[in-house]
Amino acid sequence: MRRMVCVAVVVGMMGAGVRCFAQQSVPAAAAKAAPAAAESEQRLELEVARMELELEDWAQLERYREADLALPASEAGRVVFYGDSITDGWVKNGGKFFPGKPYVNRGISGQTTPQMLVRFRQDVVALHPEAVVILAGTNDIAGNTGPSTLGMIEDNLRSMTEIAKANGIRVVLASVLPVKTYPWRPAVADPAGKIEELNAWMKGYCAQEKLTYLDYWTAMAGPDGGMKPGISLDGVHPNGAGYAIMEPLAEAALAAK
Repeated sequence: MRRMVCVAVVVGMMGAGVRCFAQQSVPAAAAKAAPAAAESEQRLELEVARMELELEDWAQLERYREADLALPASEAGRVVFYGDSITDGWVKNGGKFFPGKPYVNRGISGQTTPQMLVRFRQDVVALHPEAVVILAGTNDIAGNTGPSTLGMIEDNLRSMTEIAKANGIRVVLASVLPVKTYPWRPAVADPAGKIEELNAWMKGYCAQEKLTYLDYWTAMAGPDGGMKPGISLDGVHPNGAGYAIMEPLAEAALAAK
């Protein structure tokens, strides 16, 4: 069905007039669907662009490249704290991060153990630390870079450990912090149980390989396997009170021989 639509138009510099056009009628549902389809297409384009950018530097080697080069070649007592957002956000989320100590933070938010393995030589070995504190695995369990079994996480932790030991770097493996539910991945089944299982493996592996096991979990877990009340921002990331628990435990682990 057609209808006539009349609009006022300006013709050059000569003045205004009225013109009428025949217009095809558009069903109301189709008219509403068009903006929604355009919005959906725009979201898809943005997501594809984000993924392309991420794949260009999947392990985020650029994040610390310049900072690594700016450090002195070596420094007595240097320790690299290596991890994901829990390490990355240490100060931003309320921790003090060992003032006065030659400790280096090389955490990247969201990272999983395969990403950390890729950048391990650049962000740990090349800094010639005396020790590395590795805190990783929770994002693997959350599925941040796809499905991951506990065996896959363990293999990546083994590989990082072996690279460190081959380069004379002492390894401190930190337990994964307690989690009941991942806010960004609520469908992940039983993270608390998986974390306990991974930590048990880690503790045994440290005993076997004569590494130091840093047990954050025992001091931070509630009866349900999640974070104790008052020490976390969202049930995954510590707040100032949470880091106040972690900092002396880390110092004690580094002091142990």
